[in-house]
Amino acid sequence: MNTQTRYALLLLVAIAVLILSTSAGANQIGVCIRNCAQCKKMFGSYFEGQLCADTCVKFKGKIIPDCEDASSIAPFITKLADD
Repeated sequence: MNTQTRYALLLLVAIAVLILSTSAGANQIGVCIRNCAQCKKMFGSYFEGQLCADTCVKFKGKIIPDCEDASSIAPFITKLADD
């Protein structure tokens, strides 16, 4: 295999890795936002869905809320004002 072919192959592998890593990050953000929506449906006005979604984008899906795990959704739970 000549040098030019090796460089072309290396470039193709690098591009493939870049594309796969970028799409994996986008997938994590999507999972995070879907979980925020699910928690919003479950907890209604007690859950700050917009704040949750903003956090998903800010941290690129690295923190995924789980509606059944109180510690993962604690920052997004709010008390309703007494009327």
